[in-house]
Amino acid sequence: MNATGKTVVVAMSGGVDSSVAAALLKRQGYNCIGAFMRLGHDPIPPAGGTGGNSACPPENTAAPRQGHPQGCCSTHDAADARYVAGLLGIPFYALNFQNDFNGIIDYFVREYNRGRTPNPCVRCNEYLKFGKLARYARAIGADYVATGHYARIHHAADGQVQIWRGVDPAKDQSYVLFGVPADELPRMLLPIGDYPKSRVRELAREFGLPVHDKPDSQEICFVPDNDYARLVRKQTPGAIRPGEVIDAAGRVIGSHGGHQHFTVGQRKGVGVALGYPIYVTAIDPQTNTVRVGPRESLLRRRLVAREVNWLGRPPTEPVSCTAKIRYNSPPTPAIARLTGADELTVEFERSVAAITPGQAVACYDGERLLGGGWIDCVDGAGEEE
Repeated sequence: MNATGKTVVVAMSGGVDSSVAAALLKRQGYNCIGAFMRLGHDPIPPAGGTGGNSACPPENTAAPRQGHPQGCCSTHDAADARYVAGLLGIPFYALNFQNDFNGIIDYFVREYNRGRTPNPCVRCNEYLKFGKLARYARAIGADYVATGHYARIHHAADGQVQIWRGVDPAKDQSYVLFGVPADELPRMLLPIGDYPKSRVRELAREFGLPVHDKPDSQEICFVPDNDYARLVRKQTPGAIRPGEVIDAAGRVIGSHGGHQHFTVGQRKGVGVALGYPIYVTAIDPQTNTVRVGPRESLLRRRLVAREVNWLGRPPTEPVSCTAKIRYNSPPTPAIARLTGADELTVEFERSVAAITPGQAVACYDGERLLGGGWIDCVDGAGEEE
């Protein structure tokens, strides 16, 4: 692809992946503009009195602090992103997306209160990075939006633009991109998807980027302590109430402090001992009950998903594919069918454990991401295999 004269807005989070993405694109000849999405309430550090839009760090700004708290989109991350942009000599802007991000937090809380397990990172890609940021890029006349995701953009012989898995199977992030609007694919760049993580860190050192050994964030950015229930309680006082833990036969075998503390497939912290391993198998917000059982009670063969997003021509016939039901789950052979205007049914070749309402299912044809949807319900009990 000829980069001459092409402008790309790079979503820079202050981490090694997006920093290397920006450096690679600049080396390829793109006119890069760094953009940090301000999502929280912390003020973004000013850069030399320029109102936060300087291309270079102020003279008294040291290299980013190593060992600052891990996270995403914090004030420290903004400072790191600004510093890297200054080293690369590209313009940098901190964009206030706080109001939009509040909608993602509301979604997160609402899903937990519905007895479902949300995935805000997928929503962020859909609504912000390839939603609002893409609209911002078009508004300023940019040709592309780029991120540091481990996935690849592939241009097929028939002219279709596709998303493929990243070459590093341990880091592949194509799953979290299933919700990207299909019409955004031609304006999307994913520069690091052709590299393993180890090589990305080597590239950061070669480019002289001080974030080369910055740890990856491991938690949801607005729940840095991983206490999801506390956030739900803060946002919706009174929503978390004690309830009953029941077994597969509906017998009360214990109590809980609120169904929002649990997710399907959870084993630790259930608070009930039956003499054998038990797992959360279902959550009913209407009765405020948590159902538990042995591992085999988690096995299912079929799911129905809503809010379907297909990255190409929607299929009119059943599609043989592999499907993932969470980011770190192995792809499993399945048949996917569009069974309604906004309904995707996926039937697996073999039983899979802990299909979780509220999470996403992503379908693949080999390396290619076909699309997916949000898991709404599960049926088809399976057998231990």
